[in-house]
Amino acid sequence: MEDLAKPDSEPPLRVGLTYNLKKNIQSDVPDIEAEYDHIETVQAIQRALEKGGHEVVLLEADEGLPVRLCDQPVDIVFNIAEGIRGRGREAQVPAILNFYGIPYTGSDETTLCIALDKALTKRLLSTYHIRTPKYQVITANQAIRGSGFSFPSIVKPNAEGSSKGISDVAIVEDRQALQKMVSEHIRLYQQDMLVEEYIGGREFTVGILGNGPAARVFPPMEIIYLKQDNPYQIYSYQVKQNYKALIQYQCPAVLEQGIEHEMISAARKIYDILACKDFARMDFRLSPDGRLYFIEINPLPGLAPDYSDYPMIAAFNGLDYSSLVCGILDSALRRYGLLDDPALG
Repeated sequence: MEDLAKPDSEPPLRVGLTYNLKKNIQSDVPDIEAEYDHIETVQAIQRALEKGGHEVVLLEADEGLPVRLCDQPVDIVFNIAEGIRGRGREAQVPAILNFYGIPYTGSDETTLCIALDKALTKRLLSTYHIRTPKYQVITANQAIRGSGFSFPSIVKPNAEGSSKGISDVAIVEDRQALQKMVSEHIRLYQQDMLVEEYIGGREFTVGILGNGPAARVFPPMEIIYLKQDNPYQIYSYQVKQNYKALIQYQCPAVLEQGIEHEMISAARKIYDILACKDFARMDFRLSPDGRLYFIEINPLPGLAPDYSDYPMIAAFNGLDYSSLVCGILDSALRRYGLLDDPALG
């Protein structure tokens, strides 16, 4: 009797993984590589995708990326690349992928460009009545005059993520300190500075996974500062580097039902306004008088296991790391029509 062989199963999806690595660059700027990833994070994502049955092609997002994309065809790209330089650097890889017609995870170049520019994001969201701290953008050689500043204020680079440029002494209490810090930070970071009124109170971050009506908004996670001797509590670069000793996380946060609903609704509204795709994380402050303020959004949140806020939020909500990574990929595959939507089955 002739042996009837079973039909071959579908070949594994070939997934490119684009990233920028920390290179231990020596610089006067202590956090110059804050946004870039350790190789361990890249390998963790690779393992998660392989666990999901996919073949992974590592594609470092340097100047040679376009050639690699041509030499190593992929079905879709899982993008965590921050870009190389410039205010629009997070848009570089998505723009290249769109140019070549290659599907990819995450938001497109337009969303990433807007979101990296904190002032531009605030200006846009304010037209939708999203409450955000008062702010001004200070450019190089601009003297600080007038009465438009309220103190205390926080000084941060206008187009950075991962708390880059936000130190433990980023709060200023008077005009002289403000001028000194702004001048020094413009020299170091070579970009405009955002000066924002400091909002005291409680700090939260909200993660979202998915698209459209099926998008999942995780309950808010609170960042609780363990040391109360500093009158200004900020989620600085130094705090993130030493988070186990300085902060603890509460997820879901203990909140009045009305406030929680307001925060989740605001997060979803911001996600939709900015046309985010697949995943994002955004930060809020709740002032002592109960007013909710949007601080900023990261539509390309870090995915470092046991460190980054976004996978931490997912873990608190029962989603392990591999399931989260594959969930992001599946969200993108459904957007491109490369994976059946179970809701439509």
